[in-house]
Amino acid sequence: MPPLSATTSKRQGGRVFRFARYWRAAASNRFCLAVVTLAAAPPKSARLRTRTSTNTRTAPSCMTRSISPKRQRQLRVTSLRPCACRKLAARDSPDCPSRDFNICDNARMSESAHLTPLFPGLYVVATPIGNLGDITLRALDILKRVDRVAAEDTRVSGQLLAHFDISKPLISVREHNEREAAAGVVARILAGDAVAYVSDAGTPAVSDPGARLVAAVRAAGQRVVPIPGVSAVTTALSAAGLESGSWLFHGFPPPKPGPRRAQLQSLAALPVALVFYEAPHRIEETLADMVAVLDGARGVTLARELTKRFETIVNLPLADAPAWLAADPNNVRGEFVVIVHPPSSAVAVDAEAMRVLDILQAELPPTLAAKLAAQITGRSKAELYKMSLALKPRSDA
Repeated sequence: MPPLSATTSKRQGGRVFRFARYWRAAASNRFCLAVVTLAAAPPKSARLRTRTSTNTRTAPSCMTRSISPKRQRQLRVTSLRPCACRKLAARDSPDCPSRDFNICDNARMSESAHLTPLFPGLYVVATPIGNLGDITLRALDILKRVDRVAAEDTRVSGQLLAHFDISKPLISVREHNEREAAAGVVARILAGDAVAYVSDAGTPAVSDPGARLVAAVRAAGQRVVPIPGVSAVTTALSAAGLESGSWLFHGFPPPKPGPRRAQLQSLAALPVALVFYEAPHRIEETLADMVAVLDGARGVTLARELTKRFETIVNLPLADAPAWLAADPNNVRGEFVVIVHPPSSAVAVDAEAMRVLDILQAELPPTLAAKLAAQITGRSKAELYKMSLALKPRSDA
């Protein structure tokens, strides 16, 4: 009787061991499975060591059972352990983007909103300045997850939150009660709350309330997290076409003519663009003072109703700005961003020399004033003396 492990059938080509036939069949099956799996594998990831797709599961069969655990580990998409992969994937969130700055889509943000709680602190959230479509995904995510919202005007902010189906308790923190309200916000944060602060439009603390609140929270040693977004300053500058990258933002100029002209006089010699906000009921007076104090040949950008339906942005000489306003009553409507372009170098030097002469001539005779002004500015004494004589009637008046 032949042994159990072999056969002597002539039909099988002589004496062939059964275990040898089984080994060849198993090896062939494993090879076929590997070829099919590798052919369906996606492109390799730049961050993880990849060999094949993670979708290597098939129905239980002799083919999959014959693959050893060591070979199964080699067929994984990464050499990291499953626990390490889960920790790596959990790094990305709207509060802390990944180190590679991957974009968080809506699905991942909504999922992380239920997984990652906000730390106690103040979240300074920028809101749209006219077009509600300008709000960022991160701003919406923060507003949905904070415990309460501090607002410059609870009525305006309440409408914004209702538009995006967000319901949160509101705290009034406006300009006139900011110091008192800041103490209540700090107490909420110390109790473990995450509080968002929004102004009526744009970025808080930029010609809006919010700076005192931020200072109070920082003084208490608590976290302040900026949530960036729209700002009328940067929006207008992006469409002004300034070749120079230097600009100075001054917010709203003084409402009274005397202080307003004094401020403009102090800024006339600066070789940078001057950026102001202005209300529609004062824009005509402000532009008239700019023409009188600054050089009328300087360019100016007038931007009104930014991101809204009747948005208007014009570039023209400063001397022509009052006429443009008077040409159409609609040109005076809406909040304005006024960008006075930088002066030429010669105009800037003349403005500085005139400012120095104006100060010295109030106490000294023209000859001595011109001499001292020449030492201060480096200009010619004779030229400054002529300027001093031209300024003398104005100073006497």
